[in-house]
Parts: sequence; C-alpha cells; structure tokens
Amino acid sequence: FEEEKERYSQLIEEPKKSKYLSFKLEGILESPVNLCVTYAPSNFGPFVSGRSSIPEAGLYSVCCAIQNLWLAARTESVGLGWVSILSNEILKEVLDLPSHVVPVAYLCLGYVDEFASKPDLETVGWLPRLDLKDVIYFEKWEDKENLSWKNIQDIIKMNPDYA
Repeated sequence: FEEEKERYSQLIEEPKKSKYLSFKLEGILESPVNLCVTYAPSNFGPFVSGRSSIPEAGLYSVCCAIQNLWLAARTESVGLGWVSILSNEILKEVLDLPSHVVPVAYLCLGYVDEFASKPDLETVGWLPRLDLKDVIYFEKWEDKENLSWKNIQDIIKMNPDYA
C-alpha cells in the first residue's frame, strides 16, 4: 500500500500531489473486512450464453454484483470503499491468485459513524461531480438535445413518483 501510494505520488505535480498525499488512504488497514472480488473468464468452459457475442459480459456481471453489494451495504449502514491504489499485479502476487483469475475490485467494508454528503474526491477538490445532463445521451453519442429525452425529463419532474 505505502509503496503504491509513494509511486503514484511521483506522477502528480503540485498542488495535486500534496492533496493526494493528504488523502486518508489507510482504510485498507483500518477496515474490519477487506474483500478482493475476482473474475475467472475461463470458468464454465468456452461457451457461456451471453459471453459468445460480448466476451466482456462476465466482467460486467461482476461489476454489477459489486454495485449490488455496495447498495446493500449502504442500506445496512456499512461503508464500502473501492481501493484503486493497488495494482492488479500486486494483488495477484500477495493473494497468490492463479494466472487466469483477474482481480476486479479490492473493497474495504465496515460500519461508519456517518456518510458524507459528497464523495471525498469532490470534497477536497480533486475531481468535480459531473452533472447527469452531461453524461447521458439519447439515441446517439453526444445527443443531449433530443426532444423525446426532454419529454421524459418533464414527465419525471411533474410526477416524481413516476420514476
């Protein structure tokens, strides 16, 4: 953990470097549960329904399972952090994973006193939260002005229970 933190900090220029080094990244040491979620693409043989046309579907399914875990944890007042400072190579070595197994996520879970109103990276000014209107397109890439999409938004605004 410390090696990865130091290595990455060398790639960042000030003032972001100081901000990065001030981040509380010790959750990996402090959390009561550390969970490495993996994916073994060769499981179940060469043909798995859904993976023949979209080979990445298995990986996407793992990511959806992580999101479901995150939502369930939040419901139970359990905090979940996705540790992205550790490289997959380090995880494979430390956890002695077979070569065909891919680490997808290293998660830290534990009870928290409160949930922040904003993500930590947004709070410290590292990255801004993106507006939904800037990341959702309708029918075609970068089509933000679609009339049908505006109609859907108006319906939702006028009928919040509809959504």
